[in-house]
Amino acid sequence: MFSKETAHGQEIFKWKLGPSTFRMLPERGARLMNWDLEMAGNQSRPIVHWPEKADLSNPAHARGGNPILFPFSARTFHKGKIHYWKAPDGEIRSMPMHGFAREGQFEVMAQDDRSITMKLIPSQENAEAYPFDYEFLVIYRFEVLSLEVEFILSNLGSEKMPWSAGHHFYFTLPWHNGYRREHYRIQLPGCKAVYHAADGTLVPTDFKGGEVSMDDPTLVDRIHTRLKESKVKFGLKNGEEDITVVISDSVRPLPGASVVTWTKDNDSPFYCVEPWMGPPNSPEHKKGLHWVEPGETDSFKVRVSLEE
Repeated sequence: MFSKETAHGQEIFKWKLGPSTFRMLPERGARLMNWDLEMAGNQSRPIVHWPEKADLSNPAHARGGNPILFPFSARTFHKGKIHYWKAPDGEIRSMPMHGFAREGQFEVMAQDDRSITMKLIPSQENAEAYPFDYEFLVIYRFEVLSLEVEFILSNLGSEKMPWSAGHHFYFTLPWHNGYRREHYRIQLPGCKAVYHAADGTLVPTDFKGGEVSMDDPTLVDRIHTRLKESKVKFGLKNGEEDITVVISDSVRPLPGASVVTWTKDNDSPFYCVEPWMGPPNSPEHKKGLHWVEPGETDSFKVRVSLEE
């Protein structure tokens, strides 16, 4: 069931499907705010975290929900100079951290009791940073115990265009009173793991995939790429209440697809598990950089489920 509510002068879209409630600010960065699950005994479990004191009039940098990272994820560099990239026309252009969609204006194109489609309305500043003629859609599809997000990028111009978008899900963790991160673990597929250095280079690590305790400090800000499988699971160490993040519909995700694990500090009420099309700084090193030819369309699909 779909409804709308108003909070702090902002219109919030709300979907209620079985025990799940999803809330969103569609015109402000196509921002999913939170996903809450009703439990027995009038209890509630927040799946996707949203801070109570977030400024709804300026949600772009709130530590919660799912910021949309487009056209590129994380930091871009040109020859060590941060927040710049070399476009196909040879121009060195500025590019904000995580791109500009999370701060952008979106138009609601379609909406029903289980889904919503939103289109980015690029500003002049966006056009200077990313000089292409395109349509970028974000589509959310909601189910009783899952959600699916699809990015669709259509090239409306006469030259091919690059992109390497991603998601920044803020998952609630821990989600039980009295529990700490040490009670949770994440299962990562076989991969190559790297960190993103201050000069934009990717620094390799010895981690090759497997189970990691979520209080392990080496997990923070680590990029897992060359994934051998499309599923990442995390939850209690006894195997209960897993959350599964599925990248694409295939057994193996897109070439270059990456999962980033990050949190702000040891006491943060969230842990981010972020599926990206490629590792950061893809315009420079080309890993996970995808191209859309003139007149063509490309897409990136992710599912988050409590029943995989």
